Amino acid sequence: MDVSVTLWVLTIVGLAALIAVDFFIGRKPHDVSIKEAGIWTVVWIVLAVLFGLGLLVFGGGQPAGEFFAGFITEKSLSVDNLFVFVLIMAKFAVPSQYQQRVLLIGVLIALVLRAIFIAAGAAILASFSWVFYLFGAFLIWTAWKLIQEARADEEDEEWEENKLLKAAERRFGVADRYHGTKLWIQQNGKRVMTPMLVVMLAIGMTDVLFALDSIPAIFGLTQDPYIVFTANAFALMGLRQLYFLIGGLLKKLVHLSYGLSIILGFIGVKLVLHALHESGVHVPEISIPVSLGVICSVLIVTTITSLRASKKQAAAEAAQAQSGSAPKDSIDV
Repeated sequence: MDVSVTLWVLTIVGLAALIAVDFFIGRKPHDVSIKEAGIWTVVWIVLAVLFGLGLLVFGGGQPAGEFFAGFITEKSLSVDNLFVFVLIMAKFAVPSQYQQRVLLIGVLIALVLRAIFIAAGAAILASFSWVFYLFGAFLIWTAWKLIQEARADEEDEEWEENKLLKAAERRFGVADRYHGTKLWIQQNGKRVMTPMLVVMLAIGMTDVLFALDSIPAIFGLTQDPYIVFTANAFALMGLRQLYFLIGGLLKKLVHLSYGLSIILGFIGVKLVLHALHESGVHVPEISIPVSLGVICSVLIVTTITSLRASKKQAAAEAAQAQSGSAPKDSIDV
């Protein structure tokens, strides 16, 4: 897709305007209700759909299909981020009324860093086609790692800060409590960071780690930097509302890792086939409609099986609790 500089500028300005509106509406710290989170989640999804339809009208079916496949993939992979975001919020004991501000700024930091990753990835792929082999192998390895972690059934109860964040805390110092939405304060004659700024940086930096697999994944669906960027932008900007909307549902998505591993493995195979095709080897390539169908099917099946498994587990725990209380009841009688 041939994208002019003017279209790039208009797109970035449009996204900035939407972000500004979102920030202005939620500028006052408050607890986000399920209704508010639901409305804004629908708004961002509708905006993404409208953008995809615009690509369909002005760019054709190929760019539109690539955008929707990339958007759905990035959205599903971003749900995995929410598990870590919950741990970070708990680690820093972020007051509920400040959580939406933390997520907004954290996601903006992540979006800027991802844009840098996307630009670098596009330049590398344009110059060295063999990088497709590396991306494909990395995604297949990541898929296998996800399966192993899911089968081990080990969940990290603690989130550890990375070395860069720890170094920043040592260098500038951190206040002992939150000071509203302030990022810097004067304490004992020294300018120090507040926990608000630290947790924002933690959210943004943590998302970059997740981008190490999501960026190669979307490049497996499209090599168009414009589509890669816009799909990431729409997926990330709706992540904040999704955090409040399905926060309680996250624990019920017990098969999410399996679903994501299948998607990453599938895209990894697609990348390897594409690399072989570029090298002159006659192999079949997976089309965008097939990719979109596989991704949607896996997510639907994963969600259904996860909810069923969670329901059975809850019923088993309830039955066990009742049977455990039976001896006590008989003794009381």
